[in-house]
Amino acid sequence: MKKNILLIGGSSGIGLSLINQISEEHNVFVACRSNESLPENINYIKYDVLNDELDTSLIPDTIDSFIYFPGSINLRPFKSLSIESFKDDLEINLIGLIKSLKSVLKNLTNSNSASIVLFSTVAVQRGMPFHTSVSSSKGAIEGLAKSLAAELSPKIRVNVIAPSIVNTPLANRFLNNEIKIEKSANRHPLKRIGDPNDISNLIDYLISEKSSWITGQIIAIDGGLSTIESN
Repeated sequence: MKKNILLIGGSSGIGLSLINQISEEHNVFVACRSNESLPENINYIKYDVLNDELDTSLIPDTIDSFIYFPGSINLRPFKSLSIESFKDDLEINLIGLIKSLKSVLKNLTNSNSASIVLFSTVAVQRGMPFHTSVSSSKGAIEGLAKSLAAELSPKIRVNVIAPSIVNTPLANRFLNNEIKIEKSANRHPLKRIGDPNDISNLIDYLISEKSSWITGQIIAIDGGLSTIESN
């Protein structure tokens, strides 16, 4: 049976990979700033998470899955980060998520078995230099997700994916030449960086009935970086 899947953001990188995987099987709604890269069979909703209110009249009464993609990779020394930098990261990573989710929570509640998928980062658990701002906001998402999973169960499942660096437009400045890619790959025990399909495959699983007994989890998909040492 076709599900109604809502993506906030996701017009490139991991989101676009997911769209290409699921758009033939499900009704996919994408709320983002531009539809230039989206396939024709996608229901596009113009939405800037920082400045707009989501037009819920364009969304079905029942939403079976909600995935929030907007985020930031703001890597700088703590001493050079302004208070505004922390606020900006919180706005895109956390406040935008809360605002978007609140606007469609009723739609999710109308589903018999809904799934919410959010994003953190390996740096929350691992502890990495220059990640104080992004780790603060992503760590807040992990706390939010666990509380939501408890509050919304058994009807709505909530899980978080915590990846390491993935080859997407968001990470381009860290992977824009072969030296950077090789250096990043060698930090991971599996000796490569993430591919968008690595993450979208997991999302596909988490929004399916195959994961119907999984909620409140922070799932690392990071080439082993968070748990084992690299040779």
